[in-house]
Amino acid sequence: MTPWQKSSFSGSANECIEVRTVDGMVEVRESDSAEIIVRTTPGKWARFLLGVQNGEFDSHGDFSA
Repeated sequence: MTPWQKSSFSGSANECIEVRTVDGMVEVRESDSAEIIVRTTPGKWARFLLGVQNGEFDSHGDFSA
């Protein structure tokens, strides 16, 4: 199990998304709701990250925060 990792853009705020790998699966949680964890495969996570890098989800973000 790897430790939870958050984005360097989160700073010291407790309002971020964290990710780690457990037993070959990727787990994602919100730092302020740590009891809710989403699990997915590394392949699905990689395809999601490619979409993020491509800007496909930009309309869902608040970049002024």
